[in-house]
Amino acid sequence: MKKTVIIGATTNKDRYAYRAAEMLNENLHEFVPVGMKKGEVLGKPILDISTQPEIQQVDTVTLYVGPQNQPALYHYILGMKPRRVIFNPGTENPEFQKMVEASGAEAVEACTLVMLRTGQY
Repeated sequence: MKKTVIIGATTNKDRYAYRAAEMLNENLHEFVPVGMKKGEVLGKPILDISTQPEIQQVDTVTLYVGPQNQPALYHYILGMKPRRVIFNPGTENPEFQKMVEASGAEAVEACTLVMLRTGQY
């Protein structure tokens, strides 16, 4: 399966980023949680976003950080060379979406959870 990087991963089971990890796992999609808080998501350690860990062979980046916190991540995310970046509700960012498209990747304004539920992922 293709690898998805969850930017804004959390151990909080009530957050959409955690639910996305659960649904990706249920649908047998490989995922890599990246966030600010330490901990694990479904047995996978959350990689520290402040170190901008190198992640290879990324298909999708799904964003769970607001547009005000994205500029520091632009080059990091684009450097992963994802096929697409999903801008979940509340993360929409026209400036970054243009950069994503200019890099040759697809910028998608959608909800990862809905995409997985409806088979559009």
